Amino acid sequence: MIYDTSLDGIQDKVLAGERIESAEALRLYRALTLPELGALADAVRRRIHPDNRVTYIIDRNINYTNICNVYCTFCAFMREEKDDDSYVLTKEQVGAKIQELVNIGGVQILMQGGHHPKLGIDYYLELLRYIRRQFPQVNIHGFSPPEFTHFAEVFQLPVEEVIRQFKDAGLGSIPGGGGEILVDKVRKRIAPLKCSGQQWLHVMEVAHGLGLNSSATMMFGHVETVEDRIEHLRMLREVQDRTHGFTAFICWTFQNENTRLRVPSVGAHEYLRMQALARIFLDNFPNVQSSWVTQGPQIGQVALQFGANDFGSVMMEENVVSQAGATFRINEETMCRLIRELGYEPHRRNNWYQLLN
Repeated sequence: MIYDTSLDGIQDKVLAGERIESAEALRLYRALTLPELGALADAVRRRIHPDNRVTYIIDRNINYTNICNVYCTFCAFMREEKDDDSYVLTKEQVGAKIQELVNIGGVQILMQGGHHPKLGIDYYLELLRYIRRQFPQVNIHGFSPPEFTHFAEVFQLPVEEVIRQFKDAGLGSIPGGGGEILVDKVRKRIAPLKCSGQQWLHVMEVAHGLGLNSSATMMFGHVETVEDRIEHLRMLREVQDRTHGFTAFICWTFQNENTRLRVPSVGAHEYLRMQALARIFLDNFPNVQSSWVTQGPQIGQVALQFGANDFGSVMMEENVVSQAGATFRINEETMCRLIRELGYEPHRRNNWYQLLN
């Protein structure tokens, strides 16, 4: 198949709402300046979201354990069972964290953990049932595709059965963690013990088929090429064509502090370029989320002019990327101010992007 790789032709397709292919996306990435690429992404964002709103959510990241046997080279969070600072939270400890969230008007927890080699299914199901019973108003956005692949192996159950039991126990949606770059040659270099790209996609497709929505992510700026990033986006778009189950896309740059992956981190320029390209390429994704947590509030704000329509979470707790060097924090008042400064209206939302105010 021959694609139109003239810049004018590709940009005309984008502005007309037509789909572009991988070769065309690569052409845009290589030929457009950052302001030009951002303007194109902003035009797509305004076509999809003409209402001048920017949404955000009040939630809390809860990492139920830091014990993990996957040893990803980019991770500074995991511990082995023998480490003095390893832990597994009880349901009461998780409940105390959720109560603090509810006290400030939070509506969701994002619950993920390491790949604990010994926790059985009863731990997870009892935890989910406890949360649903004690906090029925809080959505449980939990357990990434690598975790579900790990669960299936440890519990000796099919992935579909694990997800079904988790959903019945209270799971409301699935975060896009563990996506990194879905191209396996990259995954084998940075996380050889983690699930493959196809396994990640399979978990999401199964979850969507069972009625659970999910987000999708990309962590870039390490050992991958730009072509790998675009292939990652293509794989996501293909699943979304079939399931329409992804609610949003979020990308961020690799944070290299305290990790074993010794490559330089890329900066805000590269982050904004990739977010803009993702907004242009992912024509079937309704939302793109700014990543202020890794980029800082100011770049997170600028990202709203590079294709993002959502400012993410106030996030009263975060333990993973902060271990790798990202330590930014903002409150709801500051988040709303940053949104208003660009002329947008800030609105709270839930996981399904329904407005709460």
